[in-house]
Amino acid sequence: MNKDKLKKILLIVITAFGVLIIASGSYAWNAFTSAITNIQEEIDDQKTQKRLESINLEAGDPITILLMGIDEPDGEEDPYQRSDSLIFVTLNPHTESTHMVSIPRDTYTEIVGYGQKDKINHSYAFGGTKMTINTVEEFLGIPVDYYVRVDMDGFEDIVNALGGIEVENDFEFYYRKVTFEEGLLHLDGYEALQYIRMRKDDPRGDFGRQERQRQVIQAIVDKGTSIQGLTSSLSNFQGVLEIIEDNFRTNMSLQNMWDIQGNYRDALKNVVEHEIPGEDGEMDETYYFMPDEEKVKELSEELNKQKQTVN
Repeated sequence: MNKDKLKKILLIVITAFGVLIIASGSYAWNAFTSAITNIQEEIDDQKTQKRLESINLEAGDPITILLMGIDEPDGEEDPYQRSDSLIFVTLNPHTESTHMVSIPRDTYTEIVGYGQKDKINHSYAFGGTKMTINTVEEFLGIPVDYYVRVDMDGFEDIVNALGGIEVENDFEFYYRKVTFEEGLLHLDGYEALQYIRMRKDDPRGDFGRQERQRQVIQAIVDKGTSIQGLTSSLSNFQGVLEIIEDNFRTNMSLQNMWDIQGNYRDALKNVVEHEIPGEDGEMDETYYFMPDEEKVKELSEELNKQKQTVN
């Protein structure tokens, strides 16, 4: 995937909202600040031994952000929500670089606070946001400073509010009553949601699905910051804010968002994308992705170097 196309992903909430605010005046500002207040949450004892120092966003201290896409339960027999998508990001404006790690949902690892190993996406089912953050920190050996949690079904409403999105599909496939032809596609909300969920018929499995997830996020950002998307959003401004309130949660304050928007753009000049190395495995007739522990350790060292401030 073209790394230039990833540069706006981390500002999906911040930049798009900022454009709406500037265009809509004081009413939008009041409504927006109210919506941001409603999506903020705090996690008890969130800071771990890996995060001991404070963060100075005005000075451009390197930071990490965990993007969490949460799926709906399968039904009464399986009532638990899971993290359908986990993307770990480091931002360092001093080195003008961003590192992005997609963590396969079936990664076999220690679930911190649960007492045993399992698929990493089960951490949310067992202990919500806090257990997911702790598990990702342990797996990658680096702290999570901020997180953005998004209900995956919220993508459907967001895409519809924008009037649909366009994506370039690499191969034809059929999933949940929708045929996705090869080439340029215009997707409504339901189609976009199914586009990012399919993985079993993808030659790259979960890695291919992660590519489509990032592709759809990018398409949402591009449309949301375009004149056409802005017009669609402004015509249903209150509805867009309701979508945000219903589907987004974060530990960022409004001030955090403005500081990151203003001080971390240089970090997006060089985007490095990582995949977790490993191989397919099976235990008790259940599929797992078995990460290469040595390669993950090397990745951890690289990410921690990215977190170091250059004086």
